[in-house]
Amino acid sequence: MQTAIAFARQQLGDRYLLGGSGPDAWDCSGLTKAAYAAAGVYIGTHSATNQYNTMASQGRLVSFSNVQVGDLVFWGGGGDYYHVAIYVGGGQVLEAPDVGKPVRIHAIWSPGDVASYVGRPTG
Repeated sequence: MQTAIAFARQQLGDRYLLGGSGPDAWDCSGLTKAAYAAAGVYIGTHSATNQYNTMASQGRLVSFSNVQVGDLVFWGGGGDYYHVAIYVGGGQVLEAPDVGKPVRIHAIWSPGDVASYVGRPTG
């Protein structure tokens, strides 16, 4: 988990690009996939929905109320997830947010859209 977070931190300030998977431009699931791949952990394909479903199929979903540093936070629901980020503590996530916004650490936004479960890729 620390390796994944360290990798993601190295991307801070990189630009957002829909479909981006590095090395200098990312979208949300491209960043999370690459960060955990750097740690040797497969979390799913380049898709927030697929990453959620991969965590579910591996029995790695945990209630959001028990979120820990390194967990994957998802936005959406009903089988359709439109955003994923890495929880870094203190109510903040490391994310590749959207067009015009670089990779950043930011307070969890739109909490009403946050999924009830987070993915815990390790541990």
